[in-house]
Amino acid sequence: MDHRSDIRFILNGRDVSVAEVGAQQTLLDFLRLERRLTGTKEGCAEGDCGACTVLVGRLADSGLVYEPVNACIRFLATVDSCHVVTIEHLAGPDGRLHPVQQAMVDHHGSQCGFCTPGIVMSLYALWMQQPDPTEMQVETALQGNLCRCTGYAPIVRAATAASRHDSPAADHITRERAEIAARLAALRDGRRVVSGPAEDRAILPTDVDDLAEVLLEHPEATIVAGATDVGLWVTKFLRPIGPAVFIGHLTGLRRIECHDDGLILGAAASYSDCQDALADIFPHLAPYWDRIAGWQVRNMGTVGGNIANGSPIGDTPPVLIALGAEITLRRGDARRSIALEDFFIDYGKQDRAAGEFVETIRVPRPAAGQRDAAYKISKRRDEDISSVAAGISVTVSDGTITGARIALGGMAATPKRATAAEAALTGQPWSEGAFEAAASALAGEFTPLTDWRASAEYRMLSAQNLLRRFFLEQDDATSRPVSLATA
Repeated sequence: MDHRSDIRFILNGRDVSVAEVGAQQTLLDFLRLERRLTGTKEGCAEGDCGACTVLVGRLADSGLVYEPVNACIRFLATVDSCHVVTIEHLAGPDGRLHPVQQAMVDHHGSQCGFCTPGIVMSLYALWMQQPDPTEMQVETALQGNLCRCTGYAPIVRAATAASRHDSPAADHITRERAEIAARLAALRDGRRVVSGPAEDRAILPTDVDDLAEVLLEHPEATIVAGATDVGLWVTKFLRPIGPAVFIGHLTGLRRIECHDDGLILGAAASYSDCQDALADIFPHLAPYWDRIAGWQVRNMGTVGGNIANGSPIGDTPPVLIALGAEITLRRGDARRSIALEDFFIDYGKQDRAAGEFVETIRVPRPAAGQRDAAYKISKRRDEDISSVAAGISVTVSDGTITGARIALGGMAATPKRATAAEAALTGQPWSEGAFEAAASALAGEFTPLTDWRASAEYRMLSAQNLLRRFFLEQDDATSRPVSLATA
């Protein structure tokens, strides 16, 4: 197939073409080392601290979308046909500070200043979407910016005051939106991109069919969607990933379809892409989804990637397994569908052949009488890895439990259904005693490990208590059902 070897994008206001970009080259290194745009900082190099936050604009079905992302784990090849905005581009043509920057000054939101550019970029993205945010919206936008050396209050005050200086309609990036969209459209030439040396090759297929062809040609290739996991392979473990096939730009893999019988998520749809569609059908996932990493990671990370990497502590597999999700895998033109729980075979081993990739995830709509919950236990409330994650779905008819699906993460080598606990519930009256029996059954089918996140005893007790919590929250036999804050 005809291809090109350069990565083309807009950096702030200028068109950029970079030849021979390797799979492992990060956007942050390019900005700081090649372009000397040192306002974007490097802190943790793993997508946690937010000091490296930049905005990336991409053409989506809905138009030009800007999202804050972590430049430290964003690979340079993935910004092909995108608009990258750094802190240096926020000031207006006359050099005046941007309203968000001025508000941070006025409300003393910065101390040493190292974390400030990343905070400003996150607040800028929020300001463009929501000029008058609530305190909760500000805190959610800043989940991925961990350093707050001035304390929360001055930054929250700055975020809520930014629109007093000016509105997003007057912002120069907003006014240039149509022009930027046209320039990005012109960069899309419909050609496969093959860049970098053979041992570190970056490949960007043209569409999903081309992806299937590329993986038949390179079955050993690393598939990279959001890079929120693979990025750390490079920055922390210095692990080679080439050849790497990047798929985050494929609109055919980012589609979300609502049908009468369920929801179909493209494997490259990000957490942010999926959030509203999932919450509309499964309201219990709304608060849980905000517990997945921080805003920057949710904009990059994908549900398909969270499944495909097979991590036993992934946030999405337990809740999706409990909801009866299935995935479609594709190799060439051949497709097969399997239940999500059957995809996970053992630690680090999934039911996926060489050259095969996850194409879609299907989540069926809830049945009558279905009661659902999703829980996450972690050391830190925001932007932390699960110690235990649980998805619980119980169907009740005329006071009897007619079906139960319980899936746990962090309790075994893979995300796993609690079949003994399910059996203890099924056929029993809806009662506290049934859930006590289910909690006891967990001890016979799980042997969790002790690590720095949690002890085995803590994990087991937490999982059992989540079953008890589910009963308390869902029990409608009492005039005052218990309502507990998210764990």
